[in-house]
Amino acid sequence: MTAELLDELRTRLAPRGISGLRPLAGGASSLTFAGELAGRRIVVKVAPPGHAPIAHRDVLRQAKIIRALGPAGVPVPEILFDDAGEPPEIPPLFVMSFLDGVSVEPLFDAGRAGSAAVVAERFRQAARILAAVHRLSPAKLGLADEPVVAPVAEVDKWCRTLRTVDPELVPGWRDIAEALRATTPPAIAPAVVHGDFRLGNLLADEHGVTAVIDWEIWSVGDPRVDVGWFLINSDPDTYRRITPYRGATPSVGELAAGYEEALGSNALYLNWFLALACFKSTATWSLIVKHNRRRATPDPELEAMAASLPALLAKAIEHLS
Repeated sequence: MTAELLDELRTRLAPRGISGLRPLAGGASSLTFAGELAGRRIVVKVAPPGHAPIAHRDVLRQAKIIRALGPAGVPVPEILFDDAGEPPEIPPLFVMSFLDGVSVEPLFDAGRAGSAAVVAERFRQAARILAAVHRLSPAKLGLADEPVVAPVAEVDKWCRTLRTVDPELVPGWRDIAEALRATTPPAIAPAVVHGDFRLGNLLADEHGVTAVIDWEIWSVGDPRVDVGWFLINSDPDTYRRITPYRGATPSVGELAAGYEEALGSNALYLNWFLALACFKSTATWSLIVKHNRRRATPDPELEAMAASLPALLAKAIEHLS
């Protein structure tokens, strides 16, 4: 964000008593800032100016789900207020409480996230929190009008992405897409789906998870979509990264069992959703690699992910069989 845009935001929020605005790292689909309000630390999320605030840029939709989940006992920030603005020139925004914690993907990021015991327990707690989200009735949360996204729609979504990348990056993806469509499990009762539930989208400290964050792509749909994504990101063999926590975290089987225990029922056909998650990861990383290659100076760490894509597709096949 340019200095001019930051000055505009400071001017816009000053009458609300917000001061000390400064950019926070992260947030590809919206702009994130820290500040103060009446002596309290706060976070401001703003849609990118100049763009229609739709899909993942719809920050008011993010505020809606956070506002609904807080009273239901899900650890999320408190929404203090939102402002619809006048898009696209004056973008929508919302202001929420600041919560302490780090956001780290222990099996992907190279940095320390805490002791091995603390991080292992963080995985277990995340599984229980995910189950708590999925136990909630969308209708009772005021989400009865939300369209229900079917799992096969997820397949179609990532196929659209894969059609835009170099086929050599993702050999055989069309066959896997057809296999996913041919074996789609029966529907179950819809739930709130975070869409990117993993430790990297949680805040946590030494005592545990303090908040579930980054609700840009939430929906109402099959909760097992979240479970599959969480589990592949909890598996050290998914990306085969060398981090301080490899070999020290709970197994996928333990986390799945912990989720089911907290949910109070079995999550059937999980292998299909693990395959879908590998397919989704292939699509998202292939897009990142494509954009990285177009940069004047490509990031070698992102380019290195290209070699992982065929292995991700192979894991999808393994789960389907």
